[in-house]
Amino acid sequence: QVQLVESGGGLVQPGDNLRLSCAASGFTLDYYAIGWFRQAPGKQREGVACISSDGSTYYTDSVKGRFTISRDNAKSTVYLQMNSLNPEDTAVYYCATDLRPDCDPNSWYQGGYDYWGQGTQVTVSS
Repeated sequence: QVQLVESGGGLVQPGDNLRLSCAASGFTLDYYAIGWFRQAPGKQREGVACISSDGSTYYTDSVKGRFTISRDNAKSTVYLQMNSLNPEDTAVYYCATDLRPDCDPNSWYQGGYDYWGQGTQVTVSS
């Protein structure tokens, strides 16, 4: 069955970098888009980034220039490199897929995906 497992979260200081991983199984990652989302306490879930099967990428404005989404199909893994972290980035981060090849430019951030990982906590604090 489709399974997504996030890892790499932790407690870091403002300005630090962190790389999250999303390990996919139960399907061939090569053909599908993957999105990263986050949810902070008391806030709605927010789309962070999305990568299509062809490598096209999309980001929410607040992380552009700081976060980079990438994929290694040979390892069935999607990464989220997060640089220059600040306290506002504190959240549980999730990866998700709806087993479609492309991130819809107009709706990828809305989170209408069928499959989700369990999440990994990222805390940015001094």
